[in-house]
Amino acid sequence: MLHCSFCGKTQKEVSKLLSGMDNTHICDRCVDLSASLLNKENTEKSKQAQKTRIRETLKVPGPRQIHDHLNEHIIGQTRAKKTISVGIYNHYKRIISDNQIPIDKSNILLIGPTGVGKTLIARTIAHMLDVPFIVTDATTLTEHGYAGDDTETLIQKLVQDANNDVQKAEIGIIYIDEIDKKAKRNDYVNLSRDVSGEGVQQSLLKLMEGTKVEVSIRAETGKAEIHYKVDTSNILFIVSGAFVGLDDVVRERIGKGKIGFNNSKISSNVPDWEKSLETQDLIKYGLIPEFIGRLPNVTLLHELNSQELIQVLTEPKYSLIKQYQALFELDHVKLEFNDDALDAIVNKAKKQGLGARGLRKVLDEILIDIQYELPDLAKQGVTKIVITKDCVLKGSPPWKISGGDTVH
Repeated sequence: MLHCSFCGKTQKEVSKLLSGMDNTHICDRCVDLSASLLNKENTEKSKQAQKTRIRETLKVPGPRQIHDHLNEHIIGQTRAKKTISVGIYNHYKRIISDNQIPIDKSNILLIGPTGVGKTLIARTIAHMLDVPFIVTDATTLTEHGYAGDDTETLIQKLVQDANNDVQKAEIGIIYIDEIDKKAKRNDYVNLSRDVSGEGVQQSLLKLMEGTKVEVSIRAETGKAEIHYKVDTSNILFIVSGAFVGLDDVVRERIGKGKIGFNNSKISSNVPDWEKSLETQDLIKYGLIPEFIGRLPNVTLLHELNSQELIQVLTEPKYSLIKQYQALFELDHVKLEFNDDALDAIVNKAKKQGLGARGLRKVLDEILIDIQYELPDLAKQGVTKIVITKDCVLKGSPPWKISGGDTVH
């Protein structure tokens, strides 16, 4: 009776028996096993080739170079930029290295008020490294199975930003703002599932520590969906929030450690609370311990003062003033701001409590009338417009034309 030359099974024990030269045979089971082994080997070779491609294309600058690049776009936050530069360098150095010792991923937590540059820092780094990058708001995330975006949607968006290049998406950056809005509430008992706080933190855990997620993306041509399996082990997560009231949590802890004094007075007068921030304070605020454990790099950003806000207006490579000047140049008109006008813009923005974000709002308000009249002014021979303090405080019109071609 004929039998398989590889496993020895007879013709009756298998479904198919293929004949070869010199009276050799192979059964269908051995064929399937051989094909599986070859496919696995080819897949591993393909993955290794793709990893090599990523290593060759991903250029990781040193911490000093990252810091210098951030300085071109972000004002102040010197310590924060240095800390983040080291964290970014270590993260991507870990990806491109052949080190046999496993190195944990250094996801980043940014703490600071609105308008201090948290999102801009993350976006600038992603642009510098040329890696996929998405920004999302934690308030839109819900636990899986509830209305809204579940956390795995973030991976889907990252793949889309990478033009469906999974290997490129696997080294991308996901930025999640307002994570403090997902702090676990301790002042009430919830008998149902927590869809807004702890549940979202738990859902993010597996993505942040590294897992394989299957996502479906609809093809551009046609209705068929393409399924991708994405490994999140090398995706960098940067989460941020204002954490309003965190300083009170720290001061309360420090105050309780003072024996024989009025704790309420001490807790309100503790300076430099940022230097005393500990993991337990974030847990007390409402972040679960497992979530904090996935964020070893905690960086604090301070509120910008008046001088720094003026620098934000004028110094960065693509500052707001430079952007508006470029717009006016398209009509062959120069735009200038005197020093008093810059001070007035900053003071107006600070009153709104939006930090650097308030600057654009103020500029839009004071320049809207000027931009409306700009083409006509250019036709009248105006080649320069100078923004004064009165323009900021009282509005644009009426125009004061001086020197024949200049509007103040």
